[in-house]
Amino acid sequence: MTKSPSDLCSYGPSNVSLADLQALIRKMYFEKDQARGIEGTFLWLMEEIGELATALRSGTQQERLEEFADVLAWLATIANVAGVDLSEAIAHKYGHGCPGCSQYVCRCPDSEKP
Repeated sequence: MTKSPSDLCSYGPSNVSLADLQALIRKMYFEKDQARGIEGTFLWLMEEIGELATALRSGTQQERLEEFADVLAWLATIANVAGVDLSEAIAHKYGHGCPGCSQYVCRCPDSEKP
């Protein structure tokens, strides 16, 4: 069962599901996000990915935590604007194993994408 966005503060960080995150981001930012549109939101997502790259290269653990959270939040943002349910997307694409080999432990050749 998905918690309402107002209930998320009472749960520990390890208990926030992808659906919870998407609902929380929708509640906090959807009007602004929708006005910005997909293109503007995508640019913000790319900026956050750049900040994550910097944190992975030379940041502290705290900076890495924050940048991973930012990337996930902006991914949820763009999914909201595009009308995509992230939980549904993940279940559809990965719910039956690797999209390339259909195994839960990928057996694709190293030269392939997965």
